[in-house]
Amino acid sequence: MTEMSPPGWHTDPGYTGTGPVQERWWDGSRWTDQLRMPPAAVRRRRIRIGVGVTAGVVVLAAIAGGVLMLTDDSGRTKNTSSDAASPAPGLPGGQGGQGGPDGGGRSQAPDQQQPQQPPSEDGYVTDVMSGVSLPVPDGWKGQSATIGASVSTGTYTCPADTSQKCERGGVFAAPAQALKITARTAEAAAKADIAVNAKESYGGKAYGAISSHQELKSEPVTVAGQKGYLVRWKVVTKKGDDGYVQSLVLPSPHSADMLVVVRSGFDISSKAPALSVMDEITKGIKAASGTGSGSGQTA
Repeated sequence: MTEMSPPGWHTDPGYTGTGPVQERWWDGSRWTDQLRMPPAAVRRRRIRIGVGVTAGVVVLAAIAGGVLMLTDDSGRTKNTSSDAASPAPGLPGGQGGQGGPDGGGRSQAPDQQQPQQPPSEDGYVTDVMSGVSLPVPDGWKGQSATIGASVSTGTYTCPADTSQKCERGGVFAAPAQALKITARTAEAAAKADIAVNAKESYGGKAYGAISSHQELKSEPVTVAGQKGYLVRWKVVTKKGDDGYVQSLVLPSPHSADMLVVVRSGFDISSKAPALSVMDEITKGIKAASGTGSGSGQTA
């Protein structure tokens, strides 16, 4: 990006490679503080996380006065899209710089409804759309987003496919609609989601597929003050560690008409977190509060 480039939306030059990719407005001379989610559909990119977390690059696109929610089932994404604008090698005026050469004004971006930013609360990450916050255990990484929030232990080389990265443990929350779950009750949604959760976590090349599973829990629970339903499986893989996967569904604390899905997954290994940590995270989920952006420990 040079100072001769015309004003426009471009991939945020401050993007770190984790979480949803946003676009920043270039006013022709400097980067402004105006951000938006890309309006175009996101091309699917897969980086196998392999922990029971179908995590969420989720974007909003306004269509006919409504909201279309698009998801990517990778735990994280990298800015590898060939049709994205190239990041600037430098930041004229600094990231979030104010407008023209004298710093006193800013070229106005086209009309664009800016997404609500995730609330900032120490020790939690927040899914704004779902209205829930997940606790971030000590030493874990977390990511808040307009739609979707996740916490995880970090990556290691997958046992059956060394070209992919897996994680020992992780939890991800998103609206049921964003995950294309059509069930209308928490119980029906949780029972429908658990098989999808297990397959996408341990059923692919990363772990050599699932050879069998055992249901450990299927019961109503109260989470974040809402009456939800939880299903937990133990899965046996053909290669590498076995795992625990859990699908929890509850009504959004901010909208009784919206169901929220919380997918969890832990490897069964001495290097993985204990199953009790999954229970602690589940109990620690709460209604979101506050404004701004941030997380307990960002990735």
